[in-house]
Amino acid sequence: MDSLFTSPEFQMSLLLFVALGGYLIASRINQSAVIGLILVGLLVGPSALGLITYTDFVRGLAHLGAVILLFVIGLEFNVREILSLRNGVIAAVGVIIPWIGGYWISIVFGFSMASAIFIGTALTATSIAITANVLREMGRLQTDAAKAIIGAAVIDDVLSLLALAISTDVVSGTVSAGGIAVVALKAVAFIVIGGAFGIFVVSRYVQRLDTTSFCKKFPEFIFIFAMMMAFLYAMCAESVGLSAIVGAFIAGVSFEGVQLTHSKNFKEGAEYLQIIFASIFFVSLGILADVKAITPEILLFLVVLVVVAIVTKVIGCGLPARLMGLCRKDALIVGFGMAPRGEVAMIVALIGLEAGIINQGVYVVLVLMSLLTTIITPIVYRNWFFKAADCRYDAKGMCIDEGK
Repeated sequence: MDSLFTSPEFQMSLLLFVALGGYLIASRINQSAVIGLILVGLLVGPSALGLITYTDFVRGLAHLGAVILLFVIGLEFNVREILSLRNGVIAAVGVIIPWIGGYWISIVFGFSMASAIFIGTALTATSIAITANVLREMGRLQTDAAKAIIGAAVIDDVLSLLALAISTDVVSGTVSAGGIAVVALKAVAFIVIGGAFGIFVVSRYVQRLDTTSFCKKFPEFIFIFAMMMAFLYAMCAESVGLSAIVGAFIAGVSFEGVQLTHSKNFKEGAEYLQIIFASIFFVSLGILADVKAITPEILLFLVVLVVVAIVTKVIGCGLPARLMGLCRKDALIVGFGMAPRGEVAMIVALIGLEAGIINQGVYVVLVLMSLLTTIITPIVYRNWFFKAADCRYDAKGMCIDEGK
């Protein structure tokens, strides 16, 4: 009987059952599905009932969900809409200010310089999976603010990687300009070369392949090929130190303009996969956090750190967005949209814990900070920015917000 409950079939069924509960909770409280899924993850995880733990099986499914989600998001975007000077400025300032804020508040609370450096590094990260999915739910993915968030978040991932490399080297005393340059070169090369190869080689090959008699006979072939490329790009991104979801996003962008005649719609197929596995990903974020690990001594630090994490991203990303031409409301949407730290900060925290740079208490704080910033953004979006149709958009997705 024990083997039955530990079987992949039972665990998969249980996770999807829990995900359905998340949708019911979201409907009951009139919030985004993301919020319901995370809350139900907290309920069934170690924080409350303890029915599900963050096993390798759950971690693997969640990882697949994040990759598929960002591949689907990437299919909505043209590369020229992402890589721009505006997005670069938003990302750069949005990394520097949170790092300074995280370092300073950690020093104020008496943490060592090494821990403060790593806490600041965790605050530089941005997880686009949550924000992009919420904007997609609300039909706002093609607005100018959404494009700024996605583009800045991709660049942010590269800058956060550099911040992690620098912080690790500073703590270990081995920092060098050469090492930092190598990390930056690998990350930029992957995005540029991978994107160019996908757009000019892979996508054109797929369109030619679609016209062959082989694809007429097997119309599902290109869907399998597209998903293979998504996971291949995700693996390559990880091999150069980037997040796998950035690789999947670049793969999605590569397929954005592909027009098929005979083959099945791979975008539709990927969306069905995303519904299943992304739901498990969001549930896993709640399972990962254990609020019982919070002690009175670090509770105040957690509260202050969450406030600093949100404020520094809102200022660090929202202010440059406003100065670069977005209206006030869209600038705030960008600022809050860049606030979720999600799994990216959790990965940074895990690296610091395994390296002995931070202790278990700091690790738990960073995980819960990631979770809370992830929850807050959908709530703010649904109950503040998009509660009423008070911000009109033109044909290009630009906010028409006179006098604001």
